[in-house]
Amino acid sequence: MEINCTTNRNLAEGTGDDVEALAEATGDDVEEKGSRKKHRWLAGKIEKMDEEERKKTNQAASNSSRKDGSKPKYYAKNLVPDENGNPIQVPSNWCHQCRRRDRGRTVQCQKCSSKRYCEPCMTRWYPNMTEEMFAECCPFCRDNCNCIACLRNVNPKGKEKIDFRPNDDQKVQYSMYILHVLFPILKCLNEEHIKEKTTESIIQGSSLSDIQLKDANCSLDERINCNCCKTSIFDLHRSCPSCHYDLCLQCCFELRDGNLQGNKEEVIIEYRDPGLKYLHGKNACYVETAAEDPAPKEKQTHDWKSLDDGRIPCPPESMGGCGGGILELMHIKPLDTVSRLLNEAQELLKMHKPEDMREILEQHCSCSDFVKESNGGDEQLRKAASRENSNDNYLYCPRAIDIKLGDLKHFQWHWSKGEPVIVSNVLETTLGLSWEPMVMWRAFRQLKSTKNAAINCLDWCEVDINIHNFFAWYTDGQYDNEGWPKILKLKAWPISNLFEDGLPRHGVEFITSLPFKEYTHPRDGYLNLAVKLPEKSLKPHMGPKTYIAYGVHQELGRGDSVTKLHCDMADVVNVLTHTATVTPSSDHCTRINYLKMLHKVQDQKKLLGVVGENKEGTPGSCVDGSDSDLEEGGALWDVFRREDTPKLEEYLKKHFKEFRHAFCLPLQQVIHPIHDQTFYLTMDHKRKLKEEFGIEAWSFVQKLGDAVFIPAGCAHQVRNLKQSCIKVALEFVSPENVGECIRLTEDFRLLPQNHWAKEDKLEVKKIVFHAVEAAVKDLKFVANGNPQKDLGLVEKGTIPSTPTQKHKLPKKVQGAKWELQIDRDTTCSHHVDNEENGYEVNNEESGGSIKRSRTSKERDYSPHSNLETPNSGGSTVHPPTSGDASKMKGKAKVSQSSSSPNEIVAELRAMRVTRDNEVELMRKRLDLEQKREERKNKKMYHMHLNALLMKEHLSPEDEDIKRRLLAMLCG
Repeated sequence: MEINCTTNRNLAEGTGDDVEALAEATGDDVEEKGSRKKHRWLAGKIEKMDEEERKKTNQAASNSSRKDGSKPKYYAKNLVPDENGNPIQVPSNWCHQCRRRDRGRTVQCQKCSSKRYCEPCMTRWYPNMTEEMFAECCPFCRDNCNCIACLRNVNPKGKEKIDFRPNDDQKVQYSMYILHVLFPILKCLNEEHIKEKTTESIIQGSSLSDIQLKDANCSLDERINCNCCKTSIFDLHRSCPSCHYDLCLQCCFELRDGNLQGNKEEVIIEYRDPGLKYLHGKNACYVETAAEDPAPKEKQTHDWKSLDDGRIPCPPESMGGCGGGILELMHIKPLDTVSRLLNEAQELLKMHKPEDMREILEQHCSCSDFVKESNGGDEQLRKAASRENSNDNYLYCPRAIDIKLGDLKHFQWHWSKGEPVIVSNVLETTLGLSWEPMVMWRAFRQLKSTKNAAINCLDWCEVDINIHNFFAWYTDGQYDNEGWPKILKLKAWPISNLFEDGLPRHGVEFITSLPFKEYTHPRDGYLNLAVKLPEKSLKPHMGPKTYIAYGVHQELGRGDSVTKLHCDMADVVNVLTHTATVTPSSDHCTRINYLKMLHKVQDQKKLLGVVGENKEGTPGSCVDGSDSDLEEGGALWDVFRREDTPKLEEYLKKHFKEFRHAFCLPLQQVIHPIHDQTFYLTMDHKRKLKEEFGIEAWSFVQKLGDAVFIPAGCAHQVRNLKQSCIKVALEFVSPENVGECIRLTEDFRLLPQNHWAKEDKLEVKKIVFHAVEAAVKDLKFVANGNPQKDLGLVEKGTIPSTPTQKHKLPKKVQGAKWELQIDRDTTCSHHVDNEENGYEVNNEESGGSIKRSRTSKERDYSPHSNLETPNSGGSTVHPPTSGDASKMKGKAKVSQSSSSPNEIVAELRAMRVTRDNEVELMRKRLDLEQKREERKNKKMYHMHLNALLMKEHLSPEDEDIKRRLLAMLCG
């Protein structure tokens, strides 16, 4: 369009003829437009042509500047008159941060020449950057701009930084490691299935291979929980055909043994609000009333028992059932999936067997040398305890920027022993995005929910609070009507799975900061078993989650910013991303000291009045929890060893009346000392714990930028020191701690029905199954080298059989040594045979025998603690010495060689012949075992039939069973 700006302005002052001329030039019809519409239309056309003219001018300037090598210039949208009144173009003064051009002087980035930041935005949102840094490289070019547009947009560069997909060699190494660790656990699950199928075969009067089971028709996005103990169900279970009451296998075992544990009655503990004055020691009139023991509740008795033949009737209506009908055995996975997967894993373990590398594994950790020499000079060690005759007082504490590929083994050495790990300065590895609370609020504020529930650390009650106000008080502080600091804790914000949706840039920043991503990456961490669940399945919420809590410079003693003693359902990594010091004024300090004195008097009167007379005259309370020796800010962590948990629980049950919780009232009752999350041990209580029971926690301060790894099963508590803190946490499931996760699930199922931690949200058994399945698939995928091949592990309708296909790994993989030891005496209470040809699964479904060394009441899924995997950089070869030969006797060995291609072909042929012979031998062995099992079943059927024939009167059900047994035995 050949119309310049001057012509446009002349047209704006012209007559209707000019408008028609412009319409003719632009090709628009304006004959039917009114006068006002004509002028409105004309103004729009002029503005549009001005914009196009400026774009052409900018483009021409850009092209001309690029020819001489200079940066392109960007001009403001509106023309500005010069000293003569002529409109001219001026460079843009538009701030990228606030999207305004009226806030004074701006600094242009010399790197991109397009972004500018005004002085107010630089001062407020980037306090750690100077103007010279803005001019050299602006935040947009540094990928840490915190304007609203950039906070809600993750550019491709940011996505590349969190891409952590392992290569094929790493997949093979990690998959073999997962199989070695999870094989005993999967075997335990398979034996549970076989035990229930054996009972079902007796009920149906058929052999084990001929039993008929119904499909539960459960989709991937559904979760089935046991109606009795709230434990998740991943495959076999019993269900009522009428009311769909579901019962897990463990409850079935306990019910037949007459010792059902998972249906404990609800426990209701009522607290009366004594008012704000009682919180500060002034009004104690409600303490005695609230502390009175409630009237004993009559325990309900349910007549729910299994039948003599093993059948389980539906429970009565008072327990959630219908009281009629028989629970039927149903399956969710395709039939015999667990057994078939176990066979697949067994075959791969035969080909790649672990070696006894205990001594070599310990050599990867140099920390023991410093501990033995009592030398604390190692920069990678941090003293966290002073236990006598203990070698775990120091914790592994590497610096994030110093971590190398080989340090993964060092981490695994400490991690497999159940020790916390601290990685310092992880924020140095990120792009530097701000974790200021107002920056996070700006990034999240456009979502619908503006209110959230916060916890008041004084009375431990929830309060609804506006998110903007919460973040504003984070740095300024807030006080109640008595002048006491109001310590609020915003837990797990944003709610649900909104962290990466509402805070996408912060999500990328957090994942970038995580060390040892093989374990911690929420999507690509190959050793994070939680990512193995199918894509469309209902997954547990593992994070990231933010934990934001206030703090003040002065320690309070009551109402401090703490996270009480608890145990997470899985492993967790916690990063301290931001701290802010809040210092009360002198008047507030005076008021706080006065109220602390009232608190102490109240505790001496009420708590000692409950506990009894103190002979030594010292208050047995949690009044003054200050740590005078801790001058640095951050967060104080107390992590207890797993083996100390029983003594810790015993101490808390003994002294529970010395602790306060809801409405700051003394505790009335303890259901579970750790899972209740009602205790925080102050320095006084930690000293008494060591004196009475001889146990001590790992205590350390988490500083800004520290990532703390806490293994599953370790009880821990946290307190903010002097500062408000923002922590971001992520849960993951490591192979080493799967056994602890299962044990925690067993603890949860024994809690009362109304306990907040009763429901099994992790579904660790389902995770184990899918982790083994994924490892087997990846091993076969790499071995076959055929991406189009479907492995079909869980295909419906297939008959379980001994695998006959020969899956071989590439030469370089077969030659790698797996530095891993599994102690078959301590790996699992179920015995795992280690014969000359490797692992043997005694699978009754395939004709084998079952060797059981536990009852349904005693369960141990713990893998051996001393486990290791090759590092991410490839397999490490340690040639055995002559002294190692005797130690490796009876163990499988895989050695590296540098054979020629002909020798490799000959070796493969020999392996194939040996493999065929082994398969044929196994088939014969299975046939023999199957005949033995049939004889065993016939003997059991005879015994059951004789028992029925000895009865004088038989019920219709017994008559039916007798007819079926006679038909089976006598034809």
